Amino acid sequence: MAAKKATESFSKSLIEEVHKWGCMKQTGVSLRYMMEFGSKPTERNLLISGQFLHKELPIRIARRAIELESLPYGLSEKPAVLKVRDWYLDSFRDLRAFPGIKDTNDEKEFTRMIKAIKVRHNNVVPMMALGVQQLKKGMDPKIVYEDLDEIHQFLDRFYMSRIGIRMLIGQHVELHNPNPPPHCVGYIHTKMSPVEVAQNASEDARAICLREYGSAPEINIYGDPRFTFPRYVPTHLHLMVFELVKNSLRAVQERYMDSDRVAPPIRIIVAEGIEDVTIKVSDEGGGIARSGLPKIFTYLYSTAKNPLDEYTDLGTADTVTTMAGYGYGLPISRLYARYFGGDLQIISMEGYGTDAYLHLSRLGDSQEPLP
Repeated sequence: MAAKKATESFSKSLIEEVHKWGCMKQTGVSLRYMMEFGSKPTERNLLISGQFLHKELPIRIARRAIELESLPYGLSEKPAVLKVRDWYLDSFRDLRAFPGIKDTNDEKEFTRMIKAIKVRHNNVVPMMALGVQQLKKGMDPKIVYEDLDEIHQFLDRFYMSRIGIRMLIGQHVELHNPNPPPHCVGYIHTKMSPVEVAQNASEDARAICLREYGSAPEINIYGDPRFTFPRYVPTHLHLMVFELVKNSLRAVQERYMDSDRVAPPIRIIVAEGIEDVTIKVSDEGGGIARSGLPKIFTYLYSTAKNPLDEYTDLGTADTVTTMAGYGYGLPISRLYARYFGGDLQIISMEGYGTDAYLHLSRLGDSQEPLP
């Protein structure tokens, strides 16, 4: 059914080409390589980078387009998922229609095109979340969502691949910036202060909490603000810390909303190790029941009301930022951590609170985990 719909709007030859490219081998790159290669954005290096992306991006995009056609439980046929699949097929077609990159003018034109592709895919996460909601509405309410392993595994692969595609495009586009921020090589910061990023992410999360509840717990950050990390992507770290702090704020706020006691502060500790930088976010929001812990990294579970019931027109608007509800924040944050060799762990004490441990690899030489 889904494949039939694809051929209605896309030619048979394009679909065949997608399947051919989807069988090709992907090439992973490391953070260290991205930084060393991008540290000299000469015309020659940008040309080589453009030529690499011209071949690599169609392979990665074709793999996702193929997978979107054959998802279990009829997920492929949901309107939101069909829309996402069309975005991937459009992007594949654009990339394959672009002739070879032989000189600087070709490379600049290619850069403009992949920048547009990145914008086209801005709303993939909420659109896929909407597709999953469409699936859930038609499912037996007795189904245990965390048992739907195939969907969770697909979404892990899909979002990990998306992180990689957006990182490669964003890094290449940013290397064209004539006035890069200090200490930045494309997206990568060579002197990033984890404490500073944690402060900014905490302020953003607290502002949302204040907007939704009218008040917000305090946040205390412990760590040396002068300590800098030689290789990391600040936007990735901001996203992860923002998500963890947002969850903690919501838990504490809701636990103490009708209490006479002052809500205890959320504590963020930044520790510098030889292999890892670890950021711990601790709250006293009552914790998570042990039976609920396996669910927190699944894509079909959230303890909050789903914002997608209110915001279903995702055609043009960028991702809606709400306090909670997609059920996607934690699993996607863990993928961002793992993309560069780190991890995210949650330890909870029911009746007291939750500790989240975000591990960031300092080595920067692990290859992308290519799904």
